[in-house]
Amino acid sequence: MADAIALIDANNFYASCEQALDPSLLGRPVVVLSNNDGCVVSRSSEARQLGIAMGKPYFQIAAQLARYGVVVRSSNYALYGDMSQRLMSCLEPHVAELEVYSIDEAFARLPRPRHSDLSRWASALRSRIRHNLGLPIAIGLAPSKVLAKLANHVAKADSHHAGVFDLGCCGDPSPWLERTPVEEVWGVGRQLSRWCRLRGIANARHLRDMASGELRAKAGVVGVRLQLELQGMSCLPLEEAPAAKRETCVSRSFSQPISEEAELRQAVASYVVRAAEKLRRQGQRAGRITVFARTSPFAPGFYSQAASTGLPLASNDTAVLLQAALRLVPGLYRPHKRFAKAGVLLQELQPEQQLQHHLLAPLTAEQQGRREALMQHIDGLNRRYGRGCVQWGACGLDPAWAMRRERLSRAATTRFSDLPTAWAR
Repeated sequence: MADAIALIDANNFYASCEQALDPSLLGRPVVVLSNNDGCVVSRSSEARQLGIAMGKPYFQIAAQLARYGVVVRSSNYALYGDMSQRLMSCLEPHVAELEVYSIDEAFARLPRPRHSDLSRWASALRSRIRHNLGLPIAIGLAPSKVLAKLANHVAKADSHHAGVFDLGCCGDPSPWLERTPVEEVWGVGRQLSRWCRLRGIANARHLRDMASGELRAKAGVVGVRLQLELQGMSCLPLEEAPAAKRETCVSRSFSQPISEEAELRQAVASYVVRAAEKLRRQGQRAGRITVFARTSPFAPGFYSQAASTGLPLASNDTAVLLQAALRLVPGLYRPHKRFAKAGVLLQELQPEQQLQHHLLAPLTAEQQGRREALMQHIDGLNRRYGRGCVQWGACGLDPAWAMRRERLSRAATTRFSDLPTAWAR
């Protein structure tokens, strides 16, 4: 029998990470807020049962959350990123192939045994992850990626499945496809779903059984692959190595508007430092940098501007990128404008192993090696002792515009100072 595809998804990931690191939150409603403590972006199952809506602005429901006794946390990206890496590391030994799809999702391929039942394997894996990391996961199994996504949804939505559902064991998957609206099929966007509805194609079974020629005329080979996936034929391979990024962007809204050029320079410098770290982690260099800034679109006199410059030599050196980016800030700044957001976009990315030298910008192998070693040491110190342990002076010290996170939990998995203390008596 053909291999099975599994979609492994951590439930309520941000909220679950908070509960895993703080046992006092288990069984209590928890919500996690977006940047600057703006909106609800994650809810524990207990918070869902209270009817707290996703994406709701915090200031509108703060009183309601307090009345219900809901625990509110700011987004702790260091914690979530580390827990994601631990989750994927725990999954790898138990599957033949693994594709990390997002921070809390992964596709896996594994051989299906002769008795064709993988529910016991999935339940055991689910228990292991809960024991090792404290994270609840749901596992959907099927012959293809699209069906695995559907099976995962069933595993989470129907409590009697206990977080595991194997669509490959069903003699006829049609009833489950009929229960899935066409809008919820993975890979069906807004335009395609509207086109389907206008032709009476209301659910996944209708999409699976419709005339292939008609679907191909609308959606091309992508639509045909989607239909074949619904029919149980695996057409979408697992991508074990992620494709190289074409651009890298870092942007943030400020906790409060800024109107001074010095503050805008500090913000841009902070984002360049973060972007350079990401670039080195990706093993790439940038040949072009773009800086942008804007005021709030909800305030009168909206202003938005961007500026770009090319680099003589593609680089991931923070000092080089800072020098290029900060030269662009005066062209963006306007007096009396209250800037609400800024960002940095690194473009023309190329592999780190390839470097096209320039006759007018000489860089010896010794100089290049020293700069690369310096960047590696800085990144190593920040990884070991926490981001910001070694900081660039252009970023400023404790800026007032920094992202507001008033309810931030400890980064107990990535920072020594945040390790919990156990007192023995």
